[in-house]
Order: sequence, then structure tokens, then C-alpha cells
Amino acid sequence: MIKLKSLALASVVAILFATTASRSHAQVSVEVGIAPECPYGYYDYAPYSCAPYGYYGPEWFSGGVFVGAGPWFHGPKEFHGYVDNHYDPHHGYKGPMPKVHDKSERPERAPHDFKGNENRDGRGHTAEEHHPR
Repeated sequence: MIKLKSLALASVVAILFATTASRSHAQVSVEVGIAPECPYGYYDYAPYSCAPYGYYGPEWFSGGVFVGAGPWFHGPKEFHGYVDNHYDPHHGYKGPMPKVHDKSERPERAPHDFKGNENRDGRGHTAEEHHPR
């Protein structure tokens, strides 16, 4: 009888242990590679095509260098910058597009006469207006 009780107790403990054992969660790793080398920056959404001159405003450039967008964004956490979405294919733009490794046709990368109409966060999201233009 003692052997039967011990076997029953061991079975109950084994069942409890099996049902409460922690489950391992799969880890996902995404390699994004190096950022596209575009003369005026690249869109902040996949497939991260090169954006034309005039899409990004001056706040997207630091010392003439694009601060990045999408997975390669390296601006401040609370960054918001203006874009002119008239130059965005998602908004109907069908004009000329630079290719990766093209050289800038303008000495400065950010247009001086820029008129942004959308505030973005650099990570593919429209941001709330913080500084009206």
C-alpha cells in the first residue's frame, strides 16, 4: 500500500511539474544590413527606396549627412521632421527617383526652399505636429 501511495504521489508531482514547466519563446533576429546609400535619403518604409530631392526637410540632415530612416534611423528618440509627401509614391508621386549610389546633383542635400506638409518620426510613422510651420 505504501508503494502504491508513493507511486501515486510521484505521478501527481510529475504531472504538476510537466504542466507548470516554463515554455521557451522563440527569439527572432532580423538582419537589416547597411542603409541604402542614397543622395537625398531614403523612404522610412520598406523597401527603403531612395527618396528624391525635396522629400526631406533640413532637420533630417546633420552637417549635410542624412540622419537615417527606418531600421537605420539614428536621430534622437523624440525626433520629428517634416517631409513633403507630394514626393512619396504612396501619395501618387511618379517623378524621377535617384538610385542607390547616385551622386547628389545639388551641393547641399536639404532644399533651402523646402515646404513640408507632413511630420514624421523617422520610423515610418506620421507624427503629431509639435512645431507648426
